[in-house]
Amino acid sequence: MAPQTPLRSEPPGKPGALLDNARRPRRILHGSMTVPKALTIAGSDSGGGAGIQADLKTFAAFEVFGMSAITAVTAQNSLGVLGVLDLPPEFVARQIDAVLDDIGADAIKTGMLATPAIVDAVAGRLRAHRGAPVVVDPVMIATSGDPLLQPAAREKLVRELLPLATVVTPNLHEAAVLAEMAVNSEADMLEAARRIGALGARHVLVKGGHLKDSATDVLWDGRALTRFEAARVEGPSLHGAGCTYSAAIAAELARGRALTDAVGAAKSYVTAAIRGAIQAGRGAAVLRHAQGSR
Repeated sequence: MAPQTPLRSEPPGKPGALLDNARRPRRILHGSMTVPKALTIAGSDSGGGAGIQADLKTFAAFEVFGMSAITAVTAQNSLGVLGVLDLPPEFVARQIDAVLDDIGADAIKTGMLATPAIVDAVAGRLRAHRGAPVVVDPVMIATSGDPLLQPAAREKLVRELLPLATVVTPNLHEAAVLAEMAVNSEADMLEAARRIGALGARHVLVKGGHLKDSATDVLWDGRALTRFEAARVEGPSLHGAGCTYSAAIAAELARGRALTDAVGAAKSYVTAAIRGAIQAGRGAAVLRHAQGSR
C-alpha cells in the first residue's frame, strides 16, 4: 500500500489558518476576460416583466454578463404603469461612462429613454464610446397603453440615436410612428422598414407579433429583406416581449454572432419564452426567461 501524503501542519502560532484558507472562496477572475458582456440602457420595471429586469434575465439566459444604466424608475405591475420617475440625464450619462470606462461592453441595447434630454445624453455617450454594436428598441408605449416616451423625444430619437444603431427593432405601432404610415400587413412592414432605414439605421427589424394571422418579422439591411417566420402563440396579453427580443439580439451580438443569426436565435428564444409565459399577477402575463433555446 502506497504511503499516504502527509497533511500539512498549521503554521506555528496560527491555529486554524489552513482551515480558513480552505473555506475561503476561490476567485474566478481568471475567466473574466472571456465572458461576453452586454449593457442595457433602459427603465426599471418594478413588476419584473419588462425593462432592465427583463433585459438582465435575458442576458443571463444567454450566459452573457449583464450591466445596466437606468434611465427611469417606474411603479409598475401587470395591470399598468402607476408612476414614472425620470432620472437626471447627467446621471444616466454617468452610469454609462462608469460601466464602459472600466468593464466595457461587447453589445449595447437601449430601451425606455423617456425624455429628449435623456435621448441626447445617451446618444452623446454612445458617440463617445463607439465600437460595440447597438440595438435600439424604440420603446414608446407600454403593453397597458401607458406612454413611455415623450412626443418631443421622438424627433430626438430619430435624429440622434437611429444613426448610431446597428439595428432598430420597432413593433407595428412604433414602426407606424417612425415611418409615418399605417402598418397592418407584411407589405406595410417592408415599406416601413425601408423608410426607417432611410432615417439612418443600418438595419431595421420590424416585429410582426401584433399581426392578426402570424408573428412574422422582417429584417431590412438597405438592400435585401430577410423574413423570420413563426406561428402566433395564442394566450393572454403579454408584457415584456419586445424588451426580451431586443435583449436577446444584443446578447447574441455580444457572443460574436452575425446579425441575421442573432435575430434568428433571439426569435426562437422569445417564442419559447412566450409559450412558457407566467401569469404572475392579475393583468398581463410575463415571459418565462429561464426557458427557451439559444
